[in-house]
Amino acid sequence: MMSDPIADLLTRIRNASRAGHSKVEISASKMKTYICKVLKEEGYIRSFKLVVNEKNFLILKIFLKENAINGIERISSPGLRIYKKHNEIPRVLSGLGTVVISTSKGIMSSRSAKKMIIGGEVICKVW
Repeated sequence: MMSDPIADLLTRIRNASRAGHSKVEISASKMKTYICKVLKEEGYIRSFKLVVNEKNFLILKIFLKENAINGIERISSPGLRIYKKHNEIPRVLSGLGTVVISTSKGIMSSRSAKKMIIGGEVICKVW
């Protein structure tokens, strides 16, 4: 049993990116799908899709861009949730990176959350 599936997703993306792989496969969930949607909108991954494998499990295939992700780090964890207001959302590399936030309006990037003047749980940062 896995205690933090989001950290597992981020670790697999980080390792595949560093190893130069073009795709990553991981078991799917709604939260992981929404995080991948934000990463695609921000330009860190090429695309992603949900497929059913031969054992009828839902798999999330993530297609990576070459040299797009230099680092990806989990901020909030199951044992220590980190919540920030819209004006307290951290900046990554003076605005060059992105923070992924879970808000009451859904999972979004820090840019979108600041435009909507909404805060939430800081899931991870990507640069």
